[in-house]
Amino acid sequence: MNEKEFFIYLGNRYSDKIRFHFKKEKGKILDLLVQYESIINEKWVAIVRYDCAHGFFHRDILHPKGDKEKKVIDVPDLKYGFKFAKQDMEDRWEWYKEQYLIKMTNDK
Repeated sequence: MNEKEFFIYLGNRYSDKIRFHFKKEKGKILDLLVQYESIINEKWVAIVRYDCAHGFFHRDILHPKGDKEKKVIDVPDLKYGFKFAKQDMEDRWEWYKEQYLIKMTNDK
């Protein structure tokens, strides 16, 4: 089994990135994690995560207090799920971050 991890930085600073971690065998993705992270208060914080923990592909929107919103995403296979998650985060990372920061302010 082949396991890989890499990052793509977003925007024109190095304070936002997408983490990719996956396991492949014979060209097929068996397990994956695609996670948007941002530096908030001088620490890397996970804001949105796609994975197949719990036995199904889903998105977790993470909140400052530690709770999360889970949504099942129906995909034909994890290769498609990988592409879906990557595109969603590239398109919406600024919105995800803005929503996280709003929740931080409202939770005070």
